[in-house]
Amino acid sequence: MNLFNQHILSFAIWLPILAGVIVLLLGSDQNANRTRWVALVGAVISFLVTIPLYTGFQLQIGTFQFEESASWIPAFNIYYHLGADGFSVPLILLTSFTTVLVVIAAWEVITKSIAQYMAAFLIMSGLMIGVFSALDAILYYVFWEAMLIPMFLVIGIWGGPNRVYATIKFFLYTLLGSLLMLVAFIYLYHQTGSFALTDYYALPISMSAQIWIFIAFFMAFAVKIPMWPVHTWLPDAHVEAPTGGSVVLAAIALKLGGYSFLRFAMPIAPDAAHYFANTMVTLSLIAIVYIALVALVQKDMKKLIAYSSISHMGFVTLGFFMFSQLGLEGAVVQMISHGFISSAMFLCVGVLYDRMHSRQIADYGGVVNTMPIFAAFAVLFAMANSGLPGTSGFVGEFMVILAAVKFNFWVAFLAATTLIFGAAYTLWMTKRVFYGAIANTHVAELTDINAREFIILATLALLVIGFGVYPEPITTLLQATSAEFLTHMQTTKIPIISSVPAASI
Repeated sequence: MNLFNQHILSFAIWLPILAGVIVLLLGSDQNANRTRWVALVGAVISFLVTIPLYTGFQLQIGTFQFEESASWIPAFNIYYHLGADGFSVPLILLTSFTTVLVVIAAWEVITKSIAQYMAAFLIMSGLMIGVFSALDAILYYVFWEAMLIPMFLVIGIWGGPNRVYATIKFFLYTLLGSLLMLVAFIYLYHQTGSFALTDYYALPISMSAQIWIFIAFFMAFAVKIPMWPVHTWLPDAHVEAPTGGSVVLAAIALKLGGYSFLRFAMPIAPDAAHYFANTMVTLSLIAIVYIALVALVQKDMKKLIAYSSISHMGFVTLGFFMFSQLGLEGAVVQMISHGFISSAMFLCVGVLYDRMHSRQIADYGGVVNTMPIFAAFAVLFAMANSGLPGTSGFVGEFMVILAAVKFNFWVAFLAATTLIFGAAYTLWMTKRVFYGAIANTHVAELTDINAREFIILATLALLVIGFGVYPEPITTLLQATSAEFLTHMQTTKIPIISSVPAASI
């Protein structure tokens, strides 16, 4: 047990990767049930391993906990260095939990190359936890780039008819942004002789250098979130991805960009972060308002939810760049809540698609008449996506809007329009898909959700309502870390050049 406690993050990273390799080696389509059960056991064990990160987390400590370090490439001073704080622990738990849902959701849906599908998500889970845990720049970069491979394969192999276009676009967007991030790491390495994140935090950097570093990080992280105007890859990727791919993409992959702003761009270049704050707030508001209007005109359910994700993630960057504790904590709560709600909504679309093989809103109507239990869940998640009080979708957005009122009234006013536009596009879809008379014979032949689907949706419903009514389990994790973060952000890193008296020259 002591060994486990000392290396808990390593277990969290490598157990799902090992489980994925085992599934690849033991699984086959001829033994489909064995493959599914091995994958599920691996996913559940991997989730259970991450729970002590929450139960053992010391709330009063704002710096990194569960640290472990070992020399990896001594010639370049590269370390296998892991650690977690209040920002990363809830995201690690969300990642491992979502992987369990994805495995269960694919139980009867994926019938070919089952082992490869399950293994891709297990391996991807470990790699994403590595991103949330890495405290060495090169280790972080390896995990960041490696997680693109299984996602690329998931969309490219099990995706829709335009999957090749979507995967190449997804890969190119994210890869090009990441190369600029690598350039920033190399520059910082030449300044410090180290790839340690803590060394970067303490490094005095001129304002001009901070601006270029921030821009390099911005290009990598803005694409991943994604922020306007580098968002166009996401709707295409969602539409072509299988249900599990859409769930992980929305619930976890988008959060990598938001988390990385907190871990790299802002604390390494705090003066530049303040310098670009108004620009970031403007881009966030464009995402919140303009992308919500784009969502209003979508005819494909997946594409509508994809644009909805971009709009909701605008609250995340808005909360970051107001530099207030309420806004910062609200942004992280929004990331966790969006993970639950977006997962649920994509799973609901998957339930309908598995039965009718269509995501077009016009092909449905009156679903509540034939699938009343499913419709109840879907409407609940639609309400949460609209920011209904009492659901987790309300908490993060409300915290960010409250912080925005103190920051600037008009920023708060524009941000609050999401409560109108979000309700408009979500309820527009809900009304046409679920309510009214049965639209056609295909809808009339639909059958309600089975026990497997009920368990998945009921679990997410409990989380959405639970954290909407009682968000404290998340907010208490964030308080010390967010206070420490803001203290660092208020300290300039521009080196002080002392003047030399003329007489001494």
